[in-house]
Amino acid sequence: MTYHLAQFNVGRLAHPLNAPESQGFVEQLETVNALADAHPGFVWRLQTDEGDATSIDPYGDPRVIVNFSVWEDADSLKQFTYAGTHGEVFRQRTDWFEPRDKPMLVLWWIPAGHMPGINEAVAKLDHLRSTGPSPEAFTFGRFVDAPSDDIATTV
Repeated sequence: MTYHLAQFNVGRLAHPLNAPESQGFVEQLETVNALADAHPGFVWRLQTDEGDATSIDPYGDPRVIVNFSVWEDADSLKQFTYAGTHGEVFRQRTDWFEPRDKPMLVLWWIPAGHMPGINEAVAKLDHLRSTGPSPEAFTFGRFVDAPSDDIATTV
């Protein structure tokens, strides 16, 4: 079986999305999302008809912004996240988002073709926060390789 890597991350804006202080973030959304869509290894991302996920509010807090995507492999996701235009935007996150006191990113493996829903993503982040990294929910810092179809047998 082939697996893809799902990633879900959240951040709470320091100011409302429509505030002048958030405009530097908002102005880059369309470009960054288009770069993700075209990046090698990209499979899917959560978005509304407007093309982003800023109005999706699974936490009941309009200042919480979610990003949820699926990638063919970890290297593709890492390259997109930390290099190029997204890497530059990522390094500016403290300009727009409140400081973090808990994990805000979770990764997990899914069977290729499975499109996880927002409830699954929220549950994975909750699992990571409550139990720490595991094969079910992990981070880049405590990465877990994709499941293997190889099953060792003992005689």
